[in-house]
Amino acid sequence: MVIRVTINGFVYQIPSDISIMEACEKTGWPLPHLCFLKDINEIGACRVCVVEVEGEERLITACNNKVYPGMVIYTNSPRVQEARRINLQLILSQHDSHCTTCPRNGNCALQQACFDLGIEESLYHKEVPENKWPQDFPLIREESKCIKCLRCVQICDKIQSLGVWDLVRSGGRTTVNVSGGRHIENADCTVCGQCVTHCPTGALHGRQDRKRVYPWEKAINNPDIVTVVQVAPAVRAAWGEGLNLSRERATPGRLAAALRRCGFNFVFDTNFGADLTVMEEASEFLKRMTDGQKHRYPMFTSCCPGWVRFLKSQYPDMVDDLSTSKSPQGMQATMTKTYFADKIGVPADKIFSISVMPCLAKKSEIAIPSLNDAGAGQDLDVTLTTREMIAMIRAQNLDVANLPEEPFDSPLGVSTGAGVIFGTTGGVMEAALRTGYYLAAGETPSPDTFKTVCRTEAHPWGEAAYDFAGIPVRTAVVSGLANTRQLIRALRRGEVHYDFVEVMACPGGCVGGGGQPIHDGEELAAIRGRRLHNLDRMANIRFSHENPEIQRLYREFLGEPLSEKAERYLHTDHHQWEMPLSPHLDEDVRIERK
Repeated sequence: MVIRVTINGFVYQIPSDISIMEACEKTGWPLPHLCFLKDINEIGACRVCVVEVEGEERLITACNNKVYPGMVIYTNSPRVQEARRINLQLILSQHDSHCTTCPRNGNCALQQACFDLGIEESLYHKEVPENKWPQDFPLIREESKCIKCLRCVQICDKIQSLGVWDLVRSGGRTTVNVSGGRHIENADCTVCGQCVTHCPTGALHGRQDRKRVYPWEKAINNPDIVTVVQVAPAVRAAWGEGLNLSRERATPGRLAAALRRCGFNFVFDTNFGADLTVMEEASEFLKRMTDGQKHRYPMFTSCCPGWVRFLKSQYPDMVDDLSTSKSPQGMQATMTKTYFADKIGVPADKIFSISVMPCLAKKSEIAIPSLNDAGAGQDLDVTLTTREMIAMIRAQNLDVANLPEEPFDSPLGVSTGAGVIFGTTGGVMEAALRTGYYLAAGETPSPDTFKTVCRTEAHPWGEAAYDFAGIPVRTAVVSGLANTRQLIRALRRGEVHYDFVEVMACPGGCVGGGGQPIHDGEELAAIRGRRLHNLDRMANIRFSHENPEIQRLYREFLGEPLSEKAERYLHTDHHQWEMPLSPHLDEDVRIERK
């Protein structure tokens, strides 16, 4: 049904079932807002989106009130403008406004709203709260920057089903903190970072690790150290966003060139690690399918550390069903300090290994002792997010758009189209099935055979069944932890049965990870995912088992997939480290634990 609404003196025909905010956006009168996230957080907490409506005594919030026939709205009346300024001034009275040193400087919804409304000074007495937070945890919360918008609470609850955040205290002292009075390191936080990418300010951000790399003598400027950086598949789909590059200019080759100019000695592609993961995980899956045992649950992928943390804290009895294969960054890091170190004749302890990841959970992953197998401390010394890498490149004052494209270094830089799609939901499964079919049937299928496994919007997860030379294979793909919980509950109740399941903690996969560039109110995972699939289609090689550098690695060092050496360096025991159990374990998990 279409109704007539007047906005700022202009008459419009608009749908009847939309909010005032949506109506204003559709008609060219966009409204400022801080707390609003469509279908997730529509509570009018910030009151920056207030409008004046004829017949209403008070100003009303536009995000959670719908239009009605004949409604007359004023979005910029003097009364509205004054109310917005007062509301913003009140927020600023409890806000640390040291913007130049904030991780969100230049990309902050509060900063932008204040600029747009011409707020140049604080009119109210400032009382900025402080909190104690462990600075070594990968996710940092600064209460002095929190505006109590509750986005983090809703994202963690509705999208990830974890409820890590909640309102605490009351009255003027009300704020957001870890739920249940817990400390963050003792909570069941998966460090997915979705709260970070949906925070409108710098109240939530990732731990900043650039100072461990550049420009101090620790690594980059140390002549006695060889610096090696690897770049994850999903990074290439988003890095240009923070440097004002078009997707056509933001190529992997240009990214490799930019990182070399940042001073790194070797620039590798984690897609190589993804190809290696495919070889091990596909072999592990086929071994499981032909071992003659009856498995209650499917084999789950293990390349997403956020998902692994989720399973260990929520469904600890299912940990044995995780693939033992390390993540691509883990495999690549171990090979860097073993195989590659030997190739260049440098002791492993003289290599400083860095990864650039779209993820905050990768920062926690590299600290797990059982994942460090090269015998020289941590296999990966530092993990940077895509945002941190962008800041590093910006600090070099490079004309990135006109850099000549350069290849990644070898022998850990050659990769395939199968490796690149690891960064998007369904990509790990698709890549593993391509090679798994080859290993089972002895012939290479069409590279597009397994695309049907990708989920549709109508269902929380996607599923597909295939025939591997007489072996029936039932698969499922899911992203987002609330969707994952639904899938696991269905598995535990016996409502569905699968053999192989891919899980990614972040909606849309790594392309929507908590370390990616932030665009307030925009979800770009689908667009970035299509970019990775385009790169796959353009790749000269689209199967991991056809990667000549992978073949060479097995020939010269590992032997074959699942060999004793491969098990030593490329696999792990998920029981060798602990995760705090969730206080909200499903009833069937509590019963089984008793």
